[in-house]
Order: sequence, then structure tokens, then C-alpha cells
Amino acid sequence: MSKTIKVKKKTTKTKAKVSKPKTKVANKPKFDVKAPIKISKSYIPKDTEKYMCEKHKVYFRMRLTEWKKELIKANNEALYNGGMDDNNISADIVDQANSYIDSNVEMKAINRQIKLISEIDKALRRIREDTYGYCLDTAEPIGLKRLMARPVAKYTIAAQEKHEKNEKVHADD
Repeated sequence: MSKTIKVKKKTTKTKAKVSKPKTKVANKPKFDVKAPIKISKSYIPKDTEKYMCEKHKVYFRMRLTEWKKELIKANNEALYNGGMDDNNISADIVDQANSYIDSNVEMKAINRQIKLISEIDKALRRIREDTYGYCLDTAEPIGLKRLMARPVAKYTIAAQEKHEKNEKVHADD
């Protein structure tokens, strides 16, 4: 009798290399970071420059931030110095009345400045969102002259007049 020997064949599996399809990106820069724009302290926006270019935004951001710091400093000084009025405890009723009126006027001024600080914060937010300098109603440019005079302006002059007219009409009702 003959013996049969069974031999196992070794099979080798080769891994096929899968190549990823190469996609070309059309000259896309690696970084989308813009270098910060620096302007001099004496810089004034010009009509010849593109409206609301980076220089304009930097200028108005600096101006609004400085204005906000001044208002906060003035409010803090007024609040600190207002508490030192000696006429509140005076025996003279006229001095007490004058002191009350003075402090009331001072607090109204501080409240107006707090509202203005809020408007400055909104203007700074509009700068970040790239909507600063454009009318909230019509989306038209407000204009550099108007923004120089009133950096927190939200409307063109025509739209502002329309708002004021509507406020007057509703106030009369």
C-alpha cells in the first residue's frame, strides 16, 4: 500500500495598494490670516480710498475704543466724586435741595453716557461683522463725513430723518 502524503500549499496574499485620487487645489494659500493694518495717529480717512477698507475700519475701531475709555473714566470719576458731597448731610434745607438737584442732573448725564457706551459697543460689533458704515435700513453707505461727526451713526441722513419723523408721529399718539 502506498501512502499518500497531503501537502498544504502555502498561499500568499498580497495586499493591493489602493492609491487615493489626487485632487489639485487651485493655489489656495495655506493661511488665511491677514496681517494687522497699522495706521498713524494723524491718519484721517479719505474719500479717494475704497469705502470701509481695512484702514477705515481700524481708524473707526481705534476712535470708538478711545471714546469708550474716556466715557468710562469720566463716569467713574463722577461716581467717585459724587459720593463726597457734604451738602447731603447739611442742616440747611436749601443746600440739601441743591445737592439733590446736582446729583440728579449728574446721574442723568451718567445714564446718557452709559447708553452711549452701549451704542459704541454696537458700532464695534458692526465693525467686526463688516456692516459698519452701512445704513441698517437701506444698506447704503452712510458716508465718511457723517461717521467722522457721529461714529455711532446707524443710518444715512435720509433714513435717520425718516426714523425721527416716525418717532415724532408715534409720540404724538
